[in-house]
Amino acid sequence: MAYTTIKKPSDYFNTKLYTGTGSSQSITGVGFQPDWTWVKARSINYDQNLFDAIRGTEKRLKANATSAEDTVSGSVTAFGTDGFTVGSDAGVNANTETFVAWNWLGANGTASNTDGSITSTVSANTTSGFSIVSFTGTGATATVGHGLGVKPDLIIAKNRTDAVDWYVYHSSLGATKNLRLNQTSTELTESAPWDNTEPTTSVISVNNANGTNGSSKNLIFYCFAEKKGFSKFSSYVGNGSTDGTFVYTGFKPAFVIMKRSTTGDTASWYTYDNKRDSFNTMTKNVFPNLNNAENDDANNNLDFLSNGFKIRTASGRRNASGITYIYMAFAEEPLVGDNPATAR
Repeated sequence: MAYTTIKKPSDYFNTKLYTGTGSSQSITGVGFQPDWTWVKARSINYDQNLFDAIRGTEKRLKANATSAEDTVSGSVTAFGTDGFTVGSDAGVNANTETFVAWNWLGANGTASNTDGSITSTVSANTTSGFSIVSFTGTGATATVGHGLGVKPDLIIAKNRTDAVDWYVYHSSLGATKNLRLNQTSTELTESAPWDNTEPTTSVISVNNANGTNGSSKNLIFYCFAEKKGFSKFSSYVGNGSTDGTFVYTGFKPAFVIMKRSTTGDTASWYTYDNKRDSFNTMTKNVFPNLNNAENDDANNNLDFLSNGFKIRTASGRRNASGITYIYMAFAEEPLVGDNPATAR
């Protein structure tokens, strides 16, 4: 695990809530110029809209769908020094509807990376352990540079050209397995997506899966490496009790996504953040694999604590006894240092 010098996590990841106006508006208060912005309507059913600075403004991908990238006029029209601008597109700015935007800082620029057999275009922030990787696939065994300087713990991959699934690598599962961001399925054992080879400090291995290396296709990878006190990518085992498993992260979480990974009952991905739920117990769910509006469900809840999170449900989707769940988490405050975390 790499150590970080981040004293203020919100300088690198931040959640922003806003209300749509139906006409162009600047969404400020993010605290930095985002390189990746994930927008979801909370009050109505709309797609999970993903935008990034490498692909360019108004270039949308849907986390909940297999759809290829499309250009949506009036969606995210600009990335600014303190946030982003949305136009009239209802998916990001429907009048009077509420929205959440999760934002990550990359490099605020790109570089050509020749570490792998495929040359990639990369926006990498080595301090926070986040990079965006764009490349053209070969359809055969290859490697792609990610620019992090340390081994990624999480890779979220999409073929931008074709209507195919999203592929997810998670270090708790390893390179022989994958999850699909747009599906409820549990872990799949396949060699093609990651060539049965763990990523290294410089490259990601891919084979002939269309979703990770389609021949002549445009690919985008969102890559994360764990940073002590800022991010955590791991797993927990459920106990089947409403006094559920405590998961230690080493920081007070600002954002958590989790997914049942072991075989058996399928389940959606679950997303929680400290802005939509500002106190415990947290009940407001957004499902990355669905276009559903935000769900306030007292039966599927958890607490954000000063050093991790605690499950407060016996639901099999979140806490079945003996079942493994993977997660990704980002910090609101570190546990120690100049800005130590306090209880909610």
